[in-house]
Amino acid sequence: MNSYLCELNNNGLHHLEQIKAYLEQIATISNEDWAFFTSKLQRRVIPKKTIFLKLNEIENHISFIESGAVRLFIPKEDPEKEITFGFSFENQFISAYDSFLTQKPSAYQLQALTETVLLSMTYNDLQAVYNHTQIGNLIGRLTAERLFLLKSKREQNLLNLTAEERYMKLFKERPELLKEIPLKYISSYIGVTAQALSRIRKRM
Repeated sequence: MNSYLCELNNNGLHHLEQIKAYLEQIATISNEDWAFFTSKLQRRVIPKKTIFLKLNEIENHISFIESGAVRLFIPKEDPEKEITFGFSFENQFISAYDSFLTQKPSAYQLQALTETVLLSMTYNDLQAVYNHTQIGNLIGRLTAERLFLLKSKREQNLLNLTAEERYMKLFKERPELLKEIPLKYISSYIGVTAQALSRIRKRM
């Protein structure tokens, strides 16, 4: 893990404006809270294609994606059968949050699809932020909502939409997916084979 860490130097502090702007859409943050919160953040640069949380590891971070794209997936012995159930992008929180909350092994993996820059906070540091600031509850809530929406949205789409509708919806919401994400992950996410996905793409 530590090999991805880099210091929040002056350049890093400039990047904190991004997370601040995001959070201040939802709540006003006092200077004291902000200073305490940012003192606990670590900047991590994850190389492209790196799995930075593996199956059965305990998630120790909540992270804000400064740039990049992350895939959430359940690995299988046959890589063709692995299940991609979500993607997260710039200006979103990412964590295997169920594992983070319970401090039990994760049932899925997190992978950087592009070089990804994260502003991360450890479990213990977040507890300190909860105890000392108003902002902690907000971070926890945003991360929990993000993971819940990823999972429930995919389940509802699989139940209610045709494969073509799922594909269209994905790209209306996130056109950048087309550039960043290999088709095999998209086909897994929308629940079709790679061949079926290429037929859908041809029809469109």
